[in-house]
Amino acid sequence: MERFENDDLQYVVDDYYDVNDVNNDGAVVEPEPQKDTAGLESFDSDFEDDIESVMSKPKTDTSAEEARNGKDIQGIPWERLNFTRERYRQTRVREYKNYENLYGSREEMEKESLQVEKGKTFYDFQFNTRLVKSTIVHFQLSFANGLNFNYLHITTHSSRVLVRLTPVYACHITASVYTNCEARDTTSEKKSFLRNLLWATSKHDVYLMENYSVMHWSSLLHKGEEVLNVAKPIVPNLKHPGLLSQQLSRVQISTMVVKENLMVAGGFQGELICKYLNQSGAAFCTKLTADDNAITNAVDVYNNPSGAMRVMAANNDAKIRIFDAETFASINRYSFNWSVNNTSVSPDGKLLAVLGDSVECLIVDAQSGKVTNSLKGHLDYSFASAWHPGGHILATGNQDTSCRLWDIRNLSKSLAILKGRMGAIRGVKFTSDGRFLAIAEPADFVHIFDTKLGYVNCQEIDIFGEIAGISFSPDTEALFVGVADRTYGSLLAYNRRRYNQYLDSML
Repeated sequence: MERFENDDLQYVVDDYYDVNDVNNDGAVVEPEPQKDTAGLESFDSDFEDDIESVMSKPKTDTSAEEARNGKDIQGIPWERLNFTRERYRQTRVREYKNYENLYGSREEMEKESLQVEKGKTFYDFQFNTRLVKSTIVHFQLSFANGLNFNYLHITTHSSRVLVRLTPVYACHITASVYTNCEARDTTSEKKSFLRNLLWATSKHDVYLMENYSVMHWSSLLHKGEEVLNVAKPIVPNLKHPGLLSQQLSRVQISTMVVKENLMVAGGFQGELICKYLNQSGAAFCTKLTADDNAITNAVDVYNNPSGAMRVMAANNDAKIRIFDAETFASINRYSFNWSVNNTSVSPDGKLLAVLGDSVECLIVDAQSGKVTNSLKGHLDYSFASAWHPGGHILATGNQDTSCRLWDIRNLSKSLAILKGRMGAIRGVKFTSDGRFLAIAEPADFVHIFDTKLGYVNCQEIDIFGEIAGISFSPDTEALFVGVADRTYGSLLAYNRRRYNQYLDSML
């Protein structure tokens, strides 16, 4: 990711509904008419009018039975609005602006993309709960109030700033952040959305970020419980000579992972926090770098070839750092030529996929850090990757709206290109048995592919809201999706359909 100012960080939640512009005096300025958007403004008005009544009522979950009887799975009251769900979906897909760092033609990629049959159902909707709400940290670079930068329009109105990203996409941010911003061109700068903020440790247990709290949701107990509050001072429990730990406070979490009783989180100022789930407090925490551009973009917990558990952190300072997962002693540090946005280790612990602010993805020896291969084909920066459990297939997600599949035995060209619906691919996950691959866009869509049938059959999960993360349960029986939205932020759960269990045993 490109350089940014940490002072611009704010927790914000998208409404996904258009708003009227306002000038610096607080006067409302009607937006200019836009092609094919008749009725959109009335939809937005109705939605805003509904906010008060919806929020004044108890927040109820949506069950599978209620969904079968016609209730919207997110509880959005479409029947009370002047806009149908179908009409709004069409408008949103048409007008959504996918962020790009590198501009260029996507026509050739579109032609090469795999032809997929949608409409399949591999995971059935089980429930949606608003008792826990995923949240995402957003940042934007060098704003100046009231100026237009490409598709970005910021204007002040009373105590908040309305940030217009697209005609149907608005964020609410406190105006004080931009008080001293200077007007300058931001066309080459970048906003980021990190999407690894949800992890399932079983089909009943999910960990997610909610504001400054790491939350544990139990579907059996039907309640959420705070695991760690990162707004308060975090004092590491583990102390021994040479351990570079330090107290942290008010950490804004950018990424997280939960594996084998260990929760690891990274922060927007280069923080690293490690906590054992069965112990109070944090075992280890530190700032990985004093670099101004320090964001921890990705963390991972994995086993090396000898079976020892390791913690890996990838940062915006173009470095990867590896720690022992028991002592948290620093083991290795690898440097690259660009900011590292994502890493993933092969199932045997020998290879490391390194993705970042480059069109190329690297395959690196996990023990030495030596680059062994370069994957070429993506048209923009990459943000997500995952290895098939078999160890031969690597999936990479990119801002060019595609997920590419690579056969590690022949990396001269990608094996297949899977296209998203409207945005970049920010999340990539395989089931532990390798049967399904899920890819998530920044908002609205999660796509599930059947790997056994060559990825040509697909289930499309169609929702409204930013996607904070996706996670299959280790036993593959559940898929969880975190939705970040001020009103309809929630956790959605899907259960694996087992009508073809007999066929599975035959394959």
